[in-house]
Amino acid sequence: MPQLPQKQLDEVRTIFSAFLKRRNQRQTPERYAVLDEVYETDDHFDADELYIRLKQRGSSVSRATVYNTLELLIDCDLVVRHQFGSNQAKYERAYSYWQHDHLICMDCNELFEFCDPRLQGVQEMIADIFKFDIKHHSLNLYGHCRREQCPNKTV
Repeated sequence: MPQLPQKQLDEVRTIFSAFLKRRNQRQTPERYAVLDEVYETDDHFDADELYIRLKQRGSSVSRATVYNTLELLIDCDLVVRHQFGSNQAKYERAYSYWQHDHLICMDCNELFEFCDPRLQGVQEMIADIFKFDIKHHSLNLYGHCRREQCPNKTV
């Protein structure tokens, strides 16, 4: 995912601010530091990776604040959490989010994103059949990649 334009980053901050206000939650610099770091990240990350990046930038944010803020960002639809197999939860930004699905190598844990518009058609058809209003979906395909450079490739 490419970096968002400043106008959209401002919209993200506005959405988060309004969400915190509705919930009577404090609008702290640490929460906004987490939000900003999430939206500077182009790929999937786990909470510990995010915490380390914030610390490397000199932020005083605690690990608990990172986890708690991620939960708030999920609640206001600015972040999506993925659970790929038994691995630690991964997150990615959700605003201006293009719908995509995932291939996960069970050997090296490499994650590949793909988008196929036919899946959108299937989703719409299923929603019509079952009279269902689908808000989002997740499709994760697990297997063994056939790349020569897969570090854990079995022969």
